[in-house]
Amino acid sequence: MHRVVRVGLLLLLAPLGAHAQGVLRGTVREKQGAPVRRASVVIPGTTLSARTDLDGRFRIANAPAGMVRLQAAAMGFALVDTTVAVIRGDSTTVDFTLSFAPLALPPVDVISDKVPHFGDRPATSVTQVTERDLDRRAVSTVDEAIDHAPGVQFVNGQINLRGSTGYVQGLNSRVLLTVDGVPMNQGDRGGINWDLLAVDDIESVEILKGAGSSLYGSAAFGGVVNVTTRDVPNGTHARVRLTGGLYADPPHPVWRFRDSPGRHGSADFSASYGNDVMGGRISAGDRHSDGYREQDQGDHLHVAGKGRWQPAPNTRVDLSGSWAVDRYDTPLSWCSRGECDDRGQVFQPFKVDTTELGARTDSRKGYLAAQVRRTVSPQFAWVARGSWLRTHFVDVRRSATEFGVGNRFGAEARIEAHPEPTRTAVVGAEVTLSDVASDIFGTHSQSEFAAYGQSDQRVGPLRVSGGARLDFMAVDGGSLTAFVSPRIGLTLPTARRERDGGMLRASVGRGFRSPTMAERFVRTVALGFVIVPNPTLRPETAWSFEIGHTSAPLLRFMRFDAALFWTEARDLIEPQVLLIPPDVVIQLQNVVRARLAGIDASIIAAPIPERLVTTVGYTFLSTRRRLAGDSTEGPLAFRPQHLLTLGADYTLGAFGVGADLRYASRPARIELEGYVDERRVPVRVFDLRGSWRRGPVEVRVLAANVLNYIYNLVPETLAPVRTVTVTGVWSH
Repeated sequence: MHRVVRVGLLLLLAPLGAHAQGVLRGTVREKQGAPVRRASVVIPGTTLSARTDLDGRFRIANAPAGMVRLQAAAMGFALVDTTVAVIRGDSTTVDFTLSFAPLALPPVDVISDKVPHFGDRPATSVTQVTERDLDRRAVSTVDEAIDHAPGVQFVNGQINLRGSTGYVQGLNSRVLLTVDGVPMNQGDRGGINWDLLAVDDIESVEILKGAGSSLYGSAAFGGVVNVTTRDVPNGTHARVRLTGGLYADPPHPVWRFRDSPGRHGSADFSASYGNDVMGGRISAGDRHSDGYREQDQGDHLHVAGKGRWQPAPNTRVDLSGSWAVDRYDTPLSWCSRGECDDRGQVFQPFKVDTTELGARTDSRKGYLAAQVRRTVSPQFAWVARGSWLRTHFVDVRRSATEFGVGNRFGAEARIEAHPEPTRTAVVGAEVTLSDVASDIFGTHSQSEFAAYGQSDQRVGPLRVSGGARLDFMAVDGGSLTAFVSPRIGLTLPTARRERDGGMLRASVGRGFRSPTMAERFVRTVALGFVIVPNPTLRPETAWSFEIGHTSAPLLRFMRFDAALFWTEARDLIEPQVLLIPPDVVIQLQNVVRARLAGIDASIIAAPIPERLVTTVGYTFLSTRRRLAGDSTEGPLAFRPQHLLTLGADYTLGAFGVGADLRYASRPARIELEGYVDERRVPVRVFDLRGSWRRGPVEVRVLAANVLNYIYNLVPETLAPVRTVTVTGVWSH
């Protein structure tokens, strides 16, 4: 009871303390004097923090008067801790100098608790893809960079975290995508549009592995991916990015389908202006690809904008949005003998069935989001946001033309509190309304209402976090269905004398995923089968467990992280072949009970500090599935047992070179086939890259799949051939 009274008094007196404030400003630089962009500067134990701009400058407008502890850190740099005197109504300048530290852990964790934690390790595994990772890999879409993260695999555009998703084309995702904390899974199909934002608009990506429904609700069944967009810096800035490249020919002359190499290229431009009160950025771009297969041409056009406004020192308003238009030919599946000019081959993997020549998809998608954050006091802040995501597709086929228009409206209100320096609490409520109008899904709507709360408390060296979320869902205005998703986590330092020492972690949480409207109501034809609806689908549920350890630096040049994970899943939705006289049809059903267990490990090493950095990631996955009413067991489809990623980057002055290797073992089962063709090979993809930078100009070269290795991830579709890309960037 006394804690409730204390928190109540804190909220009442917080505005009174707002007058006893000053301004903290300064810079964050490297030892050589270069500014450190997007470094985090925080007053620990409070809601107050700032990020440095492109010139390394920061500003905290409402710092409490008196002696204040201040910390600064950035990816790849060691944390600096100091104490400064803040004078009420005055400005205090603090300049930080950071030392290069490639083994330093990420300074800020946002995704695991929705509240930024500076220097605290999350209780569930979190992987970060930094701005440097996006730049050096010269990727066109963010998923191409995420694919190199440990424990992550993409199967034809669907993300698979620790085996959670597998592959079901276009109908769902068991991983939730958020952009600046705003959910972005499609309202009708539940999938993810990875090209909704241009790479140049993205600052970093955080990946939460394991059930995240205690804070994020449905679709966070297997994890969460949060994309953080670039803030609008002060001053006038512009950026131009041009790319061009070629696709290699198929490795065998008999497979070739055109006389000249395929080409791809893009052009992106962004400009921004900002000051201490407001700022805005606009970006636009165009991308074209001839594709690496017959009927694989694609065009992509996008525009995006972001604005910020600070009407008062303790209030900030953010607006953002984007719109993308795509038109791409659809190769569907490869051509079998007699279906095209097969040249005497049993199949032609780079050609399509002549009956589907001209198949294409026209797609439009966009979002608008607004957020208000008010820092009432150093111990208390609230956030409110609203969003609208719209998707529209038209599939043009010779057999039929299909379309769908989906909307997802969302609103959230959240309170963040630091009643004590060792305690943090967050409570919030969220509302989501989705609708779809489609000739294959029908016209339907789904409503979701949720409330959540989480708190973490330090007890000596131990940090304990726990919380839960209550979700209510209704389809087409029907009765409400409730889901409770609790979570608890523990972290314990193992090397307390070292600032970036080791850490033990453990967590258990419940995840769930409500069936999408597309899964419930789809009626179409695929692979020659009629797919019939199933409105009675139930939500998928899972309990996810993890025990992990992050080591302290070993031999001064390496660090490892490893986690044992275990997921018990129920009512997983999979397609089933049924005999409904007179037809054989496919229907999605809650038929699978599954267990996914394994180990997820990574190593980072810097044998030559500031020049050579290497990474290794390995995931061992064991899966078991059992159908309802059947005692026989088998593996889950599309899940490789072994997943390995290797990376190395060497920098010398203005030049840099790097390499990546990805290996995935052959899956033990393919959906609907029930077996694996002996001709299916493991994934072995080797990439090379190089860069040169001087002043505002940077040139990057990427050779993906250098060995032109031929493999496929889903039936009758080959993965990309060797692709060489040159990127030029000019920044002002």
